[in-house]
Amino acid sequence: MRRFTALLLLAAVAAPVLADPPPEPKVEQTVAEDDQVRIEELKVRGETKKVTVKNKLTKAPDYEIVVNDAGRESAGGSGTGLSKSGSGTRVWRVLKF
Repeated sequence: MRRFTALLLLAAVAAPVLADPPPEPKVEQTVAEDDQVRIEELKVRGETKKVTVKNKLTKAPDYEIVVNDAGRESAGGSGTGLSKSGSGTRVWRVLKF
């Protein structure tokens, strides 16, 4: 009887370990382009995570739009040097490592 109880307990502990892992999140990359700008968008699970804007005509640097999370205030307040828009904050990358 002890052996049966030990096997039953072992099976109960091992069952969650052997379960299938959760599916990978859906990742989409879209590109919208015309003769002036190229806009690259990254979505994870249908939610926009990153938008990069590249200007083709001038030598202006590329910039990213850091998307605000729904229901949460953006980290960049007044005086931080970040330009805010309705859907996110524009960020220019100065140094690349």
